[in-house]
Amino acid sequence: MKDLTEYRQIRDEFELDVPERFNYSLDVLARQARERPEALALLAVDNEGNMTGRYTFADMATRAHQAANLLAGLGVEKGDRVFVQLPRVVEWYDVMLGCFEIGAVPMPGTTLLTSRDIAYRLEAAEAKVAITDNDGAGRIDAIDGNALTLQLVVGADRPGWTVWDTSSQSYDPATSDPTAASDPFLLYFTSGTTAHPKMVLHTHASYGLGHILTARFWMDLGPDDLHWTVSDTGWAKAAWGVFGQWQIGAAVFQWNGSGKPDLDLILRMIGQHGITTFCAPPTLYRAFVQLDLDSYDWSTLRHCMSAGEPLNPEVIETWKKHTGLYPFDGYGQTETVNLVANFPGLVVKPGSMGLAVPGFDIEIVDDDGEIVDRGAEGHIAVRTEPRPVGLFTEYWKDPQRNAEVFRNGWYYTGDRATMDADGYIWFVGRDDDVIISAAYRIGPFEVESALIEHPAVAEAAVVGKPDPERGQIVKAFVILASGYEGSDELAREIQDHVKQTTAPYKYPREIEFVEELPKTVSGKIRRVELRTRA
Repeated sequence: MKDLTEYRQIRDEFELDVPERFNYSLDVLARQARERPEALALLAVDNEGNMTGRYTFADMATRAHQAANLLAGLGVEKGDRVFVQLPRVVEWYDVMLGCFEIGAVPMPGTTLLTSRDIAYRLEAAEAKVAITDNDGAGRIDAIDGNALTLQLVVGADRPGWTVWDTSSQSYDPATSDPTAASDPFLLYFTSGTTAHPKMVLHTHASYGLGHILTARFWMDLGPDDLHWTVSDTGWAKAAWGVFGQWQIGAAVFQWNGSGKPDLDLILRMIGQHGITTFCAPPTLYRAFVQLDLDSYDWSTLRHCMSAGEPLNPEVIETWKKHTGLYPFDGYGQTETVNLVANFPGLVVKPGSMGLAVPGFDIEIVDDDGEIVDRGAEGHIAVRTEPRPVGLFTEYWKDPQRNAEVFRNGWYYTGDRATMDADGYIWFVGRDDDVIISAAYRIGPFEVESALIEHPAVAEAAVVGKPDPERGQIVKAFVILASGYEGSDELAREIQDHVKQTTAPYKYPREIEFVEELPKTVSGKIRRVELRTRA
């Protein structure tokens, strides 16, 4: 795109054709393997940045077929929910692609999930299968009475588990037509405000096909690109970094990094491995600009992106000064593909989320679905009539929540913003209490539930507190049980308890001991007041 006139023409004319039958593994990956068998699909490196595998599209298609055959041979059927918890290893792709090929529905989970987190997911989704590594298997073994009928472990030999081994599986591509475009494809869990994570259901069309919008417009990818999205495999962001890329024929870079991100290594790998397009959360960009950016090799990098929360204008300018490239902001959710973005070739307004992605009609509306005046604050909403490709089907088994977000002909994203005269959208904040910390979505309920299990905690309330590095941090206001006194030592003990009870990224980085919590007349905690205090 070269200007707003061309953007508007593309937006007005663009339409994504959706076939009646569609299967990502067979219609995207296998097609690339037929047409470009020797083209690079995946470049994998270890924690230190050393290459561990270079896989062509033919290689990945073969691995997908073998995984599908293994799963089917073990009794996994179309529609079965499969819990997947694996680090950034090539087997994650094998598992996901094998599930897609036979119509099973993977449920990706971050490696940070605890036994408690996993137990909720298995029960809520009525999962029959779990596929994980030895660490994850230990957490599942600690769950009492799970209803799994098949447990597969990758890279280990563990009692009670079947070893994930596709080596004996023949290359036997499916010749059938296993899935409709409207069949379930993925089930993600996303944090809410007053309950456990919601189940977000995507179809083969909405996600397997819809992510071409992400890759084509915002990421500006072509078949010669090597793209790197920095993300844990349990987050939807990981899908943003592969499904659309392979539709276009671009290769994907996979770094099996663990622990705290090695900022210097990340930037060195861009030049070392010839990364051409790069996407990372704002938290990393804020940390990157503290380094000597002039000491790195940017010669292969042509385009970079940021997503997860708004990126500070000063960070954008610093990155541009030293790399020659703007980090183009993009916006979307677990429930969607890329919805809003700054596009290459168009003017970047620092601090703005950008413009609506072609294929989506996005407006700022009021509670009744009426479009507000330009410059006025309202809800970011996606028009649902006709329903756009790239929007999730529903919150599975949650009709009340579906009714709340799908109304007046719109999908209400839960975020608030303004739109200027050119159509650029400016993020204001969440209209609920979900905390966005270092691009992680954290529901207050999950943290509060963990807090009150500590014997010293009588009552607790959790909010997000602004933080220059992480965007927000989790802050807890705690009323102590009788016999306990607040201290730094007790605060650390409670923090450690939360880390062990639920995923560690959710723990409250600040704890304030209070005598009472502000509440409404009906007894609900007034988090808006606590956010002001925080």
